[in-house]
Amino acid sequence: MINLDEIDRRLLAELQDEGRITNVELAQRVGLTAPPCLRRVRSLEEAGIIQGYHADLDPSKLGFTITVFALVSLKSQAEEALRAFEDHMKGLAEVRECHMLNGEIDFILKIVSRDLQSFQEFLTSKLTPAPNVDSVKTSLTIRTSKSIPGVPLEV
Repeated sequence: MINLDEIDRRLLAELQDEGRITNVELAQRVGLTAPPCLRRVRSLEEAGIIQGYHADLDPSKLGFTITVFALVSLKSQAEEALRAFEDHMKGLAEVRECHMLNGEIDFILKIVSRDLQSFQEFLTSKLTPAPNVDSVKTSLTIRTSKSIPGVPLEV
């Protein structure tokens, strides 16, 4: 873990909440002038703490009305098999998140789809025939009550 001072934490909290903030506004909010603020942000980027900047899109307004979580068990947990599965998931645009788990289930996936029929086609043509897949259990999301990107930062 990298040692961060209070100003770094405040910078991260502000950027996490509002990634499009200007450097001048960010500097004002954390009590710096613009040049040192920019140097600190660049340093946090170079250290890999800030990995990128993203727009928060509304899936339903773009036609993606279904979100599904899939629990995937593989036939083999050998490292080569795990990596082959992960590489395959990276190529599937519908898979928005892929997390390896410990325990009975090997992976949990977050999948978006336009509708139930599209998801069914994805499931049968892309997910279940993926390398080394033994079983897939899916659950459709009814409602999302909390979705906050990032991590909690104490300032």
